[in-house]
Formats: sequence, structure tokens, C-alpha cells
Amino acid sequence: MDLAAGELRKSGVRLRLQEQPFQILVILLERAGDVVTREELRQRLWPADTFVDFDHSLNTAVNKLREALGDSASSPRYVETLARRGYRFLAVVERPETRPDPAPSSGHPFNDQPAGRTFHRDLEVPVPQRSLTRGLFALLQVMYLIFYVAALFRLPEIQRITSAFLPAWGAQVIFAAVLVTAGVGIPLRCYLVSAVAFDHQRLGEKFQRMFLLILVLDQLWAIAPFLMTHQIGFGAAFAATAALLYVPFSERTLVRLAYPGVAA
Repeated sequence: MDLAAGELRKSGVRLRLQEQPFQILVILLERAGDVVTREELRQRLWPADTFVDFDHSLNTAVNKLREALGDSASSPRYVETLARRGYRFLAVVERPETRPDPAPSSGHPFNDQPAGRTFHRDLEVPVPQRSLTRGLFALLQVMYLIFYVAALFRLPEIQRITSAFLPAWGAQVIFAAVLVTAGVGIPLRCYLVSAVAFDHQRLGEKFQRMFLLILVLDQLWAIAPFLMTHQIGFGAAFAATAALLYVPFSERTLVRLAYPGVAA
């Protein structure tokens, strides 16, 4: 919630919320964990000289607030109703840390922070546009899909190359590893592409649970450039492998930037 701008956002996406539901949320957050009576809300939102069906207006405003939060009266996660008494905000409320104003006369380019920038609460970097981070994440998944499909199309070539410098059993291990990891990786990458394309709000949480599998899978495929050593040379293969070793960590960072509400 941004009080100055009068905005409520979830994972960077602005939620539609009218003035009265927004003000009710402000009051509940001010007294988070405590009961806010209906009479207190009436005094704050509807002055004594205002002629309105108070009960109906308050119930309507609270229902709109719950709709915006994805909450329900029967199993509340945020706004709890206490019959004939009032309401209580249940979730833990965190206030963003106040950043010191940049020193205008510091003269050092790294001492000044641009005004109006929103910083990620954990990564301490400006939050970029979600479309950019989601797009980069999707491109990485497409890259791995291309790796898998290309490898499956060139299985005989892979077996020929590995047989040239490995014993027969070693070449068979590489052959089986390509088949198994590609078979696991193709549906995994298709899921991640579809999830980010449809902006699945729990993608950050699910990616965190799958990260160990993704890390192992990506580290195994990071050695793939060495299969092309005779074409690109050892130095280029080494550089490509070093870059691919970092990719799973960049995927995790992109997910954390796109879905800042989820710790990863």
C-alpha cells in the first residue's frame, strides 16, 4: 500500500480499489490486530451530517475490499468480521524501511540514488518493469527448450563425439543422461513458460520449491558446450560453460524481481 499515491499493489500489479474501501483498509492497517468498531469507521468515513444507509454502505465497501484482496468472510486471511462489533486486520503488517535522502553535494556517483525509484526490499536494487524480468525469464526457458530439442535431434552425433574420447560405458552414460534430462527438462520448461506467460502469481513460490531440481538440471547441461569443442575450440567451450553455470541463479533473481512478495 502506498498512502501517498493512494495505491494498492500485489506483486507489482495495481489493484482496483475505490476510495471508501481504500480508506477502510488504511484504518484497519493503522490498528492491525485490534478490533476497529463499526462506529469508529462511521465516524471516520461518514461525518454526522452525512445522510446515508450506513450499514449497507459499510458492508458494500468491506466486500469490495475483500474482493480486491482475494479474501473471504467465511475463511478470512486479512479482514475478519466480528459480529455486531467491527473488523480486525489479521495479517502481519510490515513498513518499508525509510531510506536516507541522498547527499546532494557528495560528488560521488555511487552515493546518489535517483529520486522516485522503488528498490527491492531484499535485493537492494531498483525494481525494473515486470514485463522485462518476465520476458527475460521466459527467454531463458526457451533457450533450454532449444538445447533439449537440438540434442534429441542429434543423438547419433552426440554418441559419435562422446565415443571418440570416452570408453564405451562412458559414452552410454552421456547418451542416457541426455535422454533422461531432456525428458525431464522439456515439460518443466513448458510449465515455466506458460506460468510466466499467464503471470501465475504463485510462480515465485513454486520456483523456489523446484530450484534444487532446476539447479542440478542446469549444471548438468552447462557442460554441453564441450561436446562442440572440435567446432568452437576449448576456450569458447569453457567460456560458454562458465556462463551457463550462472544461469540458474539469474533465473532465481529474475523470479524474485518479478514476484517480490515471495521470498526465494
